[in-house]
Amino acid sequence: GQAAGFADIARAVLRSSLPRTDLDRPMDEAIDHVMQGFMSLDVHPDVPAGVAGLAEAGLRLVTLSNGSAGVADALLAKAGLRDHFDDLLTVEDADLWKPARSAYDYAASFCGAQVSQMMLVAAHPWDLHGAHAAGMQTAWINRTGTAYPKHFTRPDIEVTALDELPGALTSGN
Repeated sequence: GQAAGFADIARAVLRSSLPRTDLDRPMDEAIDHVMQGFMSLDVHPDVPAGVAGLAEAGLRLVTLSNGSAGVADALLAKAGLRDHFDDLLTVEDADLWKPARSAYDYAASFCGAQVSQMMLVAAHPWDLHGAHAAGMQTAWINRTGTAYPKHFTRPDIEVTALDELPGALTSGN
């Protein structure tokens, strides 16, 4: 029932866990180094073709992250994909983080849609479970081939890479 920014929580977790690590720099520098690393991440190799395929299918693409919209913006811009997304949403603007229902309700309200008209695409089963409980359709990107957790509601669609999703949506799988 409490909200805090991802960066604030990440910094606090790093401050409590890094002392158990042999660091090559002072603590504050190490934390800054890790946090700056988020801005230099690359997308998975299947993402560019998957995003392009979804956009070509005429779907509206929006992110909903527990992290900052700035990190999503940097990641997508670096990959040349930013123009495919109408909006980059963060739960920092919602009442609670995902998987709380209000996070998905926030996204639907922002988009002017019903939750049931939306689909969450994610590699995180906990996120898909929360979205399903809120009434969204779900698609799991199972890049690792692991079994879906039995205690979570199964996704509507399962693919091994994002570039498979446009075809799966077209075929109804």
